[in-house]
Amino acid sequence: MTKKDQFPPQHQNKQPGREYKMNPKPDFEKEDLLCRRLEGRVAIITGGDSGIGRATAVRFAQEGADVAIVYLEEDTDARETQKQVEEEGKRCLLLKGDLRNESFSQKITDQVLSDFKHIDILINNAAYQEEQTDFLNITSDQLKKTFETNIYAFFI
Repeated sequence: MTKKDQFPPQHQNKQPGREYKMNPKPDFEKEDLLCRRLEGRVAIITGGDSGIGRATAVRFAQEGADVAIVYLEEDTDARETQKQVEEEGKRCLLLKGDLRNESFSQKITDQVLSDFKHIDILINNAAYQEEQTDFLNITSDQLKKTFETNIYAFFI
């Protein structure tokens, strides 16, 4: 039996997905010693509510950083990430909004500077992808949303 066969099928009809609905939950716990290399640092992590973003946020907190989590709409996942960061003794600011919106992107910087007084690290992890079985089925709306989220958001 392969590792893939050990897990029930995972599928969610709504994007972005909800980590709290996954079974089993992703495992990202630390397995080695921490060095506290990020003590006193502040990180902004886009897409930080779940998956790789959550794992990064928690690990950064374990290494000593306060984190600001930017997420689209997954409140339950974001609160769980915040809880896990705070369990590591670090602060976690939740910023809900769409990175495709230029004014929201500016608000992120302003809010983090207001709350934490500085920014040391930016992790651009937020992304959008809608699966298609055939390249020719990609709609112009899907292409636009993909580029606005995955590319343009870095610049606004």
